[in-house]
Amino acid sequence: MAVFEWNESLSVGVAAMDNQHKRLYALMNELFMAMSQGKGQDILERVVGELVNYARTHFAAEERLLAAHGYPGLAAQKASHEDFTNRVAQTAANLKQGRAVMTVSVSSFLRDWLTRHIQGSDKQYGPFLNAKGVV
Repeated sequence: MAVFEWNESLSVGVAAMDNQHKRLYALMNELFMAMSQGKGQDILERVVGELVNYARTHFAAEERLLAAHGYPGLAAQKASHEDFTNRVAQTAANLKQGRAVMTVSVSSFLRDWLTRHIQGSDKQYGPFLNAKGVV
């Protein structure tokens, strides 16, 4: 059962970005399920590492798309992406060094940040890109 559900209210109207957002939600579900099932630290480290890597891949793709179409909010998007990536990378490093434990509050932070980001700033670029023929 998915705990963090992607649904149409999260759609930005750009299929490639929606598909990538769905993958981020799937990774967060994998993380939450591993935590709730008491999986080992190595599993949690692997999933958080995947989340960091995929977030970087997604953010880079999103930023390239926005840059290619002259999106005026690109600088703010980049700053927001960097903040999230830094936070998740720090969590991954802390896990690896045994200085942190994955908790429901950490996974909830990840879900809440992503949901707010998609429903906030990402939703703003959807109509902009749609007007340029990107769907």
